[in-house]
Amino acid sequence: MKLILLVAKAKNQVIGKDNQLVWKLSADLKRFKNLTTGHYLLMGRKTFESLGRPLPNRTHLIITRNPEFEAPAGHYAFHSVEEALIFCTKRQLEKLFVIGGGEIYKEALPLCDVLEITEVEASPEGDTFFPELDAAIWKEKEREEFPADESNEYPYAFVTYEKR
Repeated sequence: MKLILLVAKAKNQVIGKDNQLVWKLSADLKRFKNLTTGHYLLMGRKTFESLGRPLPNRTHLIITRNPEFEAPAGHYAFHSVEEALIFCTKRQLEKLFVIGGGEIYKEALPLCDVLEITEVEASPEGDTFFPELDAAIWKEKEREEFPADESNEYPYAFVTYEKR
């Protein structure tokens, strides 16, 4: 199974504030949808709750410490990333997308094969951060850069990293 981490992060590593995104980037949301539709998504409970509802045509795997939490029908709750990965291995998934938040990224980063990062040319205030990447482990494979426009608040780049 290929483990793919998907994140939009600012120059100062900020990924969110008050459980919300801190920018308007329509292209990033479209890319997220294109990459993840039809696949399983691994996320923390707060990230799941910030979505407002399960995203269509995707299966949500939600990590929570709350033993009372129940995932919506057709989706699954786990108490650790490891539990979720065992579940996915048994299902023989081809791909699993890790979509946040900060704690899940920290835990899953060493296990990932590919990083799909939207690098946002901004340094907003935030309370959730993405870990620094170790250049000895991650190699930039592809980069597409775009200017800000009416649908995208800041300049940004779609960058793919692969494990060395």
